[in-house]
Parts: sequence; structure tokens; C-alpha cells
Amino acid sequence: MTPRARRALFTVVLFLSVCAVVGSVLQRKVGAQSSEDESQLRDNLKSFTNVYALVEQNYAEPLHGDKADEAIYDGAIPGMLRVLDPHSNFYDPKAYAKMQEDQRGHYYGVGMVIQQQNNKVYVVTPYEGTPSYRAGIRPGDIISAIDGKPTDGMTSDLVAKALKGPKGTHVQVSTIREGQAKPLNFDLIRDEIPHPSVDLKYEIRPGVGYIRLTQFQETTAREVIDGIDSFSNLKGLIFDLRGNPGGLLSQAVEVCDHLLAKGQNIVSQRGRAFPDQVYTATRGNDGHTFPIVVLVNRGTASAAEIVSGALQDHDRALIVGETTFGKGLVQTVYHLSENTGLALTTYHYYTPSGRLIQRNYSGVSLYDYYYNHAGALPSDATNREVKLTDAGRTVYGGGGITPDEKIDSPKTNRFQDQLLYKTVFFHFAAHYLANRTVDKNFQVDEPVMTDFKAYLTSQNIPWTENDLSGITDWLKINIKKEVITSQFGQLQGLRAVADWDPEIQKALSFLPEAQALEDNAHKVLAQKAQARTSAPEGLPVRP
Repeated sequence: MTPRARRALFTVVLFLSVCAVVGSVLQRKVGAQSSEDESQLRDNLKSFTNVYALVEQNYAEPLHGDKADEAIYDGAIPGMLRVLDPHSNFYDPKAYAKMQEDQRGHYYGVGMVIQQQNNKVYVVTPYEGTPSYRAGIRPGDIISAIDGKPTDGMTSDLVAKALKGPKGTHVQVSTIREGQAKPLNFDLIRDEIPHPSVDLKYEIRPGVGYIRLTQFQETTAREVIDGIDSFSNLKGLIFDLRGNPGGLLSQAVEVCDHLLAKGQNIVSQRGRAFPDQVYTATRGNDGHTFPIVVLVNRGTASAAEIVSGALQDHDRALIVGETTFGKGLVQTVYHLSENTGLALTTYHYYTPSGRLIQRNYSGVSLYDYYYNHAGALPSDATNREVKLTDAGRTVYGGGGITPDEKIDSPKTNRFQDQLLYKTVFFHFAAHYLANRTVDKNFQVDEPVMTDFKAYLTSQNIPWTENDLSGITDWLKINIKKEVITSQFGQLQGLRAVADWDPEIQKALSFLPEAQALEDNAHKVLAQKAQARTSAPEGLPVRP
């Protein structure tokens, strides 16, 4: 068999294996298929193989390796899955490996984030404590060569692949840095690189902790618990889940288990292909409680919504921000041939009060589903699913978690969007620090702003004083973040932003309300416990 024929055969077999997984799940959903249904399925699959054979043999251009893969990986399989729902997804070998790496929370390499800009690969930030950070690589450095081989024409994916490797092995990295006449050479020894899901935790006010959680991976619950335990005499917590896309259900359950009382429901998942499941707090918080404000926005999804919904339904936390994304479809990941994977929707999530997290996606384009939430939920709350929390507060279902207190995310104008799109602050920081250093008390004063304006002009970015006047605070914090990050590391840059962030400051103002909610939750739990112990033996008790 020729390589071309072998590849064509593999792509068809892979497509059929995906169909088999989907078909087996659908078959469990509807019961045994009739012989007529099975015959129709066979006819449909035969039609696909016939179409693929005609394309492969007669298309105007030869279907060489990548083109043949794209026909299946990016065409036939995704097209089939998108008919089902927006979240069932196929992973080619590269995407499948990346998904597994993200879930593990670590990899082996040199420890930095890189990004391709203008045909060059820049260091966005080295992770603190990693080989690249210890060696002195800085944000804004251009990776010019790896092991003596120039990176010209290489994508960021290829550069990342070259930097990764077994623990203890060496890799030579050359960088170009503004202000340096010659390339800088670094001999890095690869190591295990942790990628924590809690990227920032600190005492934001005396007795008040702040934790920002970016995703749910295998290490998340341990990170959150360690973060909470690191605060002495904790009197309140701001739990920032903005932009958190979710992740592993098991970790969301374990986080809730640490914050709720033993025996309280966390989430249920219901489907037709598999038995329903209800997750409860098996260990509980042992009475160790404190007021919690959970900060959410439209990017808060899936496992992050499970946590938000569970804490809200049990009156354990005050949810503030925007209505969350509304992803309540549960995907089971199936390992397929050639290191590919299929994430297929098998359940729906429901909060403890019975709210459906998933919002409607029927008749909605993928773009509108992911990026245009306007009209996704009824504007009139009376038309939405209504449930009650443990203490009798009204909460709404029908998609996403509605906050107890609304905080709108700041909107940017066209000029701000242009600065962000062109990564102006990132590049200005490298320019500003080319011939100077700053200390941790660095502030963006008038001389710094003068330098920034001159830099905009030098980069042919049109601006007027009117463009800058209404967004001065925003400009200053973005400049400060990048300069502090470049000089002192990512954690210090994130903290500088958190100390300024208007949404976080507003969330802090709701701590007294969260305390009242917590006090009432204790009262409700005590009343329920008393009702259980005082009920006559043999009589049913309403939970």
C-alpha cells in the first residue's frame, strides 16, 4: 500500500472510530436500535467513505499529508460534532497532548510563556523559580536561536517543542534584548515545570485573603486549600473566578468539600447514557468558616460555575460580578487511535437547588455562543427558572450563575483595544528598562508618561491628548504591571493589578454582606440539625 493510500485509509478509519463512539453513546441513550436504524447508519457511513474516496482521487490538488489530515481533523469530525452541541470536541494528537498537559499541571522544559509577534518569538514571561527565570531571561527578549539553530521562520509551537525535553538535559538559548549590542546566550537545564492554577494569593487587606484561580486541573484543590491555610486569622476571602473556563469536575467537588458542611450537596449530573450522579461534601469544613465573596464574569464557566452555584445555593458565599458563561454540559473524554481524543457530551450539570447551568444554544452560531452573550438569557427575570437557596433566597436558573450583586466589567474604547492588540505596554516595558532599573515602589509619574507618549510616536501609533485623558489610571496600571513583571516577576505584576482593580475593590466592599449571609447560613444549619435530633422516632423529616 502506498503512503498516500495508507494515510487515506487511516483518516477514514479514524472518522469511523469517532462515529462508533458517538453511535454507541447515542444507542445507550435511546435503547437498542432497530435493524432499520442500523442499516441507515451503515448506509450513511458508506456514503461518507464514498465521498472521501472521490475527493482523495479527483480533487484538483493532491491531498498530501497535512491536507488529508485537515479534511478529517478540521472538517468532517468537527462538522459532525458541532451538529450535536458546542462543546463536544475532537482533539488531534497535538491538541490531545496539550489537553493532558494542562490537566496534569506540570511539564518538563525551561519554564516560560512565549508568543509569536511580527514573525519573531518573544518571551512573554518566565515562570518564577524556573530555569529560564533563574538564568535571567526577561519578558521582551526575542528568542533568536536554540542549540545554535536560528529560529527564523519557526512558529511559537515549534520553539516551545524545541525548548521542552527530559529533566536534566541541557538546551542553549540565545536571545536578543533591547539595549544589548550582542545576543545573550543562556545554558538552561530542563526541569519539571509546575503550572499552578492558583496564580496569585496574598493578604489583600489585614485578615482578608485574595485567591485567583485560573482553571481546574489535577493540583487545584490542594493549591486552594494550601492558599486558604496560608492566611493566619482569616476573617474573609475574595475568591476570584473571573475568566476561569473550568476543567476537572473532581477538583471542583474537592474545593467545595473544603468550604461546605459535611453532607451538603455540591452538584448533580444527569444524562441518559449513564446513571445520574450526586456529589456531596464527604469531609466538610469542620465548622471552620469565614465570609466569602466570589468574583465572576462572563468568562467563568463549567467547573467554576459548579463551585459558584454550590456556594450560592448553600448561602456559603456572596456571588458578585456578571452572569457567568452557562456551560453545564459534561464531556467524557475517549482515547482514540494515534493519540487522538474525543470529548463527547454525556451529562448536564445541576446545582444543589436544581438549577440547570447550561444556557440555550439551539439556533445560535458558534461565534455568538462563545462571544456574544446578548440575548442568551431572558432579560426579564420573571421568565427564568426560579429556585431557592437553603435560607430561602431567590436564585435563577436557565443558564449560568446570576450574581447576588452585579458588578459590570469595565468597557474599553477603540484606542484602548488598539494598544492591547499591538501589545504596546509589553514592548514599552522592555524599551523603558533597556538602560535602567526600577525598585518595587515604582510608580508611573509624569516623566514615565512622557516617555510612553514618545514611544507611541516612535512606533507610529496615532494618539491625541484627548485619547489619553479619560483613561489615565488604566494606562498607568498597564504600564506599571509590565514594568514590575519584567523587573520582579509575574507574581508582583499580578499583585500590582489586583491592588488597583476596581472590581476587586468593589468585591471587598461586599464582605459585610457576605458575613451576614454566613451568619444566616449557620443559623439555618443549626435549625436543621435541631429538627433532625428532636423529630420523633419513625416520623419522616423534611431535609
